[in-house]
Amino acid sequence: MDASISVPPLFPPLQPYRSGMLPVDELHTLYWEECGNPDGVPVLFLHGGPGGGITAIHRQFFDPAYYRIVLFDQRGSGKSTPLGEIRDNSTPLLIADIEVLRRMLDIKQWLLFGGSWGATLALAYGQAHPQACLGFVLRGIFLCTQAEIDWFLYGMRTIFPEAHEAFIDEIPEHERTDLLHAYARRLFGDDTELATRTARNWSRYEGSCLFLRPQKETIDACGSDAIALGIGRLEAHYFLHQGFMAQDQLISGIDRIRHLPAVIVQGRYDAVCPPVSAYRLHQAWPQAKMHIIEDAGHAAMEPGTTAALVAATEQFRRQQAFD
Repeated sequence: MDASISVPPLFPPLQPYRSGMLPVDELHTLYWEECGNPDGVPVLFLHGGPGGGITAIHRQFFDPAYYRIVLFDQRGSGKSTPLGEIRDNSTPLLIADIEVLRRMLDIKQWLLFGGSWGATLALAYGQAHPQACLGFVLRGIFLCTQAEIDWFLYGMRTIFPEAHEAFIDEIPEHERTDLLHAYARRLFGDDTELATRTARNWSRYEGSCLFLRPQKETIDACGSDAIALGIGRLEAHYFLHQGFMAQDQLISGIDRIRHLPAVIVQGRYDAVCPPVSAYRLHQAWPQAKMHIIEDAGHAAMEPGTTAALVAATEQFRRQQAFD
């Protein structure tokens, strides 16, 4: 576990050379894009949330001269439609979507890159389809256990009490012993205005806790309907179903991907996904390299974390050159 990593900053901004909308069933259509080198080594970026969506800066973790960079918005997220839709939305279906995308793009194998829920999905996909994976770059580990869900709903108040107070402010006191179902009743009820306001509260709560030093612009962005409807509705939906996985499924399935190269990047002061989960994953998977970033929280865009993630993609590039 080493945080002393020296690397260049993010790669310069770039535009997709190809993008589209991919229908995956009668309800959901996914936005996808490709950038970088069309003949390069494929890498799949998996965004967080669930419901977070991709942004332009996510393209910049990868050397565009070397990588064929694939990004997509998961069901109910970003530019995918319908936004915030929880019907026919589950981890097995997301895994199936990734395979549909891989086959459509005629990719045999790709590197998986994901943070937070993106790391969860990368592990779940990898364990379902190890033959399609070249390796993993994982940040801010979330194993989707009940303990982690409870931490998000209750434990974060020990570090961010003001944010938690705002999170529960509109929930009557007698409902606060079961915040998840209290939120679900409002998020998934018939009152559209209430559902939107509740989703905004959920998303702002998470946004308030992402950085070691909270960023006002991030909190404000998390309050926008475009982000809040995906984050608030889908995170609650997935939490209600424990991520549609068996308890500790991602730990018990490590043997299926143990042979593949992996890097774990974890902020020491990550309040959203505390380091204990990354530590548990590394204990089960000691072959993976783990970097603890001593001056970072949960967000990918904190300097030490960003540097470590770019270093991981560059390390993979160098290793591939000698294989």
